[in-house]
Amino acid sequence: MSKKFADSGRIAPSDITPHRQYLSRRTLLAGGIGLVAAQGLAGVTRRASAQSAGALAFTHNAAFSVTEQPNTYTDITTYNNYYEFGTDKSDPSENAQNFHTRPWNVTIGGEAELTGTFNLEDILKPHPLEERVYRLRCVEAWSMVIPWIGFPLGDLLKRFKPTSKAKFVEFKTLYDPKQMPGQRARVLEWPYVEGLRMDEAMHPLALMAVGLYGKVLPNQNGAPLRLIVPWKYGFKGIKSIVSIKFTERAPRTTWAGSAANEYGFFANVNPEVDHPRWSQATERHIGANAFGPRRPTLPFNGYAAQVAGLYSGMDLRKYY
Repeated sequence: MSKKFADSGRIAPSDITPHRQYLSRRTLLAGGIGLVAAQGLAGVTRRASAQSAGALAFTHNAAFSVTEQPNTYTDITTYNNYYEFGTDKSDPSENAQNFHTRPWNVTIGGEAELTGTFNLEDILKPHPLEERVYRLRCVEAWSMVIPWIGFPLGDLLKRFKPTSKAKFVEFKTLYDPKQMPGQRARVLEWPYVEGLRMDEAMHPLALMAVGLYGKVLPNQNGAPLRLIVPWKYGFKGIKSIVSIKFTERAPRTTWAGSAANEYGFFANVNPEVDHPRWSQATERHIGANAFGPRRPTLPFNGYAAQVAGLYSGMDLRKYY
């Protein structure tokens, strides 16, 4: 591990909330670290809903975790942007309770040697799970700190042997208006689409998340499989992924296609580039002090030491 990652913040035992300590004990009692690596979430993924309270087995990756206190489980699961279930922050937790995440398939396509449709168990099976405590910064100028459970996106993508033509990765969310009431409204163009450059997707900070706070990912947080790119605004973190495609050209992403002057393809957190309707220079942290003093927004959401090199020579005002 490079010194840069280690210096970005090791989490001390005192930083871990009692709820996480409880879940970690549950994890060890349930079978010990490495259980999921061996069994590939088989027992968990057969459950009827991602609302299961079953614990996941994982290792804590301190070198990739910030030392800030995580938000509470209640904060994280009741204050959400997930327009497929409604546009108010409380809508996803209220409207996603009966969303079915099993069975679940993911289609792999485009510029890769191995393509096809794979069930979720096959997608997850080879990947040991780890916990990473990441900052999340929303383009609406608020932030949270979340203990995600997942595995590196790059490890997954390598399995499908992308060809030299693969310059970008396109992701799509499930389109199912019967289950996702927000898709019945023309708020956005459905299904939701996001994308990364290949070097961004292969960066070790990019995470495929399947849980948080030691539990299976709740429906309102993107179950059963979602993307976390901590140096970008939260709208890049596409949820309920059903398609991954390797492409030669940048995909037309949902928000950039809907309002290109407000939401760029790159979506890097840049305090110097304001949203047309508000400043990005400061943010409010959701939680006990949500209505307290605002704090300065950090370049690349605090991950500049790790990722700034990806954009060397680029005009980050133009490529926002």
